[in-house]
This record gives sequence, C-alpha cells and structure tokens, in this order.
Amino acid sequence: MSLSAPRGGRADVVEDWTSAPVLESEVPFSGRIFDVRRDRVDLGEGGVVVRDYIEHPGAVAVVALQPFDGVDHVLLIRQYRHAARGHVWELPAGLLDVTGEPPWQAAARELAEEVDLVAGQWDVLIEELASAGAFPEPVRIFLARDLSDVPGEHQHERHAEELTIRPFWVPLDDAHEAALAAQISNSAALIGVLAAHAARAAGWATLRAKDAAWPAWEAQRAGGETAPHPT
Repeated sequence: MSLSAPRGGRADVVEDWTSAPVLESEVPFSGRIFDVRRDRVDLGEGGVVVRDYIEHPGAVAVVALQPFDGVDHVLLIRQYRHAARGHVWELPAGLLDVTGEPPWQAAARELAEEVDLVAGQWDVLIEELASAGAFPEPVRIFLARDLSDVPGEHQHERHAEELTIRPFWVPLDDAHEAALAAQISNSAALIGVLAAHAARAAGWATLRAKDAAWPAWEAQRAGGETAPHPT
C-alpha cells in the first residue's frame, strides 16, 4: 500500500502542531527535572486512548566551532551520565529551566557554565524531539562561532557530574566520521555534528536566526499550560 502513497517535495514536509482534545489529565509522578503525565486523548476515528509521557521543559545544545590552523574544530565534552552508566561524548547543553529566558540566551549561559566560552555569533542549526511518542523533549541545537574565553574571575563553579566534564577539540570532519562510526551515542551530539557538517557543505545557507520560531517547543509549552486537570 505504501508504494502508492502520495508523493511530494520539501514544501509538503510540514509538521502540524495541533493537539488532539485532552479529556482528562493527571500527573502520577513528579520529579526533579521531569514529570510523567497521563492523558485521556480523543483521537477521533482512532477512539479515546490513555497515553503516558514525559513532560520536560526542553533543552538547548551548542555546536561550538573554532578554526585552528585553518581547520574547523568542534568542541565535544566527555561527561559521566549515570542513567546511561557511562562517560559519553556530548555537546555543551542544558535545560530551558529559567522562566522567560530565550533559548539562545540559555545556550549562551550553558556554554559559559560548562566550558568557559562566550560566542559573538549565534545561529540556529537544527532541532529535534528525543522520542515523540513518550519522551518528547524538544532540543534546539545552536551553532556558536567567534569564540573567546570567559575571564577567570567570572568562570562558573562546577559541582557533581559537571566536575567530570572534559572538553576536547576535534576537527569537524573527524567528529563527522566518529559519528558515522558509532563512536558518539548522545543524540544531540550526533545530530549537531552531522547537521554542522552538512550545513558547512551548503555554505551555511541552512542556518536560521538565533531567535527563529520554534513550533515544537511552543506547542508543548501551550499544552502544559492548558491541559485540564480532573476535579
């Protein structure tokens, strides 16, 4: 059947961020970073179903790009992640957990806090949802360039897992090869490295303004604010 599905082009690949009606909603688990929400959802022709999913504030990640000896390098960080039981390669990243803070400013804050860098140029590189069916964490990945060090007296004091962060500059081409060779497993790092490599090949024509609209994040924020609770 799928071979006879409609065909189209890029203009047709548009996601619809309209929520199905939520009949009831509750939070059976509330955690430090995320909650588990349970909704009764009216899918119309698909009937009424119950769906559990993770509510998450969203996150940002940063592809920090710096030329060394004429070669573009990307900054990877190795950090211990207990849930994954390993030290994994990531990008500087963090939660959108400061009320009213624009995503690009959150990215700038995380870049400074985790690796002591500031950037003079910010662009939106790409976005992702971790797992749209159950863990729809919206992540916006920025490209940061024109880098400089945070002065020593303003450097962030790190604690817990942040103390294990090990920054490492890798040529973008090498990072791209490492991603394809399964040497990088973190989704934001994989997507960021692959997207940066492709965007550079396109002359950076795919980049968007640092404050470009972010429909996936806005849809989840609106849903979290308006979802009804049983009385």
